Amino acid sequence: MLRIKDILKEIEKLAPVPLQEGFDNSGVQVGDVNQFATGALLCLDVTEAVVDEAIELGYNLIIAHHPLVFKAFKSLTGVTYVERCVMQACKHDLVIYAAHTNLDNAVGGVNYRLAELLGLQNVRILSPKKGSLLKLVTFVPESSAEVVRTALFNAGAGNIGNYDSCSFNVCGTGTFQASAPCNPYCGEIDELHQEKEVRIETILPAYLKTPITRTLLSVHPYEEPAYDFYAVENTWKQAGSGIVGELLSEEDEFLFLQRVKDILKTDCIRHSPLTGRKVREIAICGGSGAFMLSEAIAYGADVFITGEVKYNDFYDVEDKILLAVAGHYETEVCTKDIFFDVISEKFPTFAVQMSNTNSNPVKYL
Repeated sequence: MLRIKDILKEIEKLAPVPLQEGFDNSGVQVGDVNQFATGALLCLDVTEAVVDEAIELGYNLIIAHHPLVFKAFKSLTGVTYVERCVMQACKHDLVIYAAHTNLDNAVGGVNYRLAELLGLQNVRILSPKKGSLLKLVTFVPESSAEVVRTALFNAGAGNIGNYDSCSFNVCGTGTFQASAPCNPYCGEIDELHQEKEVRIETILPAYLKTPITRTLLSVHPYEEPAYDFYAVENTWKQAGSGIVGELLSEEDEFLFLQRVKDILKTDCIRHSPLTGRKVREIAICGGSGAFMLSEAIAYGADVFITGEVKYNDFYDVEDKILLAVAGHYETEVCTKDIFFDVISEKFPTFAVQMSNTNSNPVKYL
């Protein structure tokens, strides 16, 4: 029988928690992930109605996009809906989990799903993460180089774009002298030894530094492996904010907005003045994506779609781009489909269901 942690592990393969922004609180909100899973209810927001729905179904796992808990509690009295949800979850042994900005920043996450719904091609991240990569350099006996490389790749190193198992290797001579009480892999105590070695260089996300170091130390034949990590200033194109993609062909901007409205099932799309131009390059940042507007303009996109912006943002476009605001809920409710696909593909017989509760707090008259 599955444990809850096994299900969450699959979610985090797509959206590792370290990809979240500093302000966020993704991950386990409430509960014991070591218990056996009876079913998973998927939602955008955790509300009391959603918690009641999970209890009625007999499911002990709720997976949401928006974290239920953002602020620390000084007391837990049920005075707010957040506290009441936590209390009910504890009472019924529920686990509440959130994949928020880590899912926003992941390839295959929120923005990629929106791009898929709109039929965009050649999709890539609009603002790749910076300062998130490390280069690992280590020195290995020639006879062990292949084993060490393979282990590092399996641990998550060596991925560049759509390429994996990437490394650079140079042969050379290493020197060392072992002293008692060493048990050297090669060479003799108190004798200077020379060994044909391979210098292996590979790249990795910074958040994998600890597990990859552990892997290196577990497979390297030396008692004291030599290795170094270097910060890499390159942007990391496999994670970041927003996406940009292309329509198969140019579309009339008004008809495109109408299609977006229909696809996202929103009652209203607010937009900047029409430009009178055909559109093809589309930038997207679901939810609160106003911070990406300048990036979309700088890229040269024809349209920027997001969930919410401020009044002055409509002035800032200055006819440079068509700004389309489709609603926070409407641009992120597709997260339920993402969760469903991940879980049902890995565990096809497991009970998983999308919540029937419409948690959108914004209503249109």
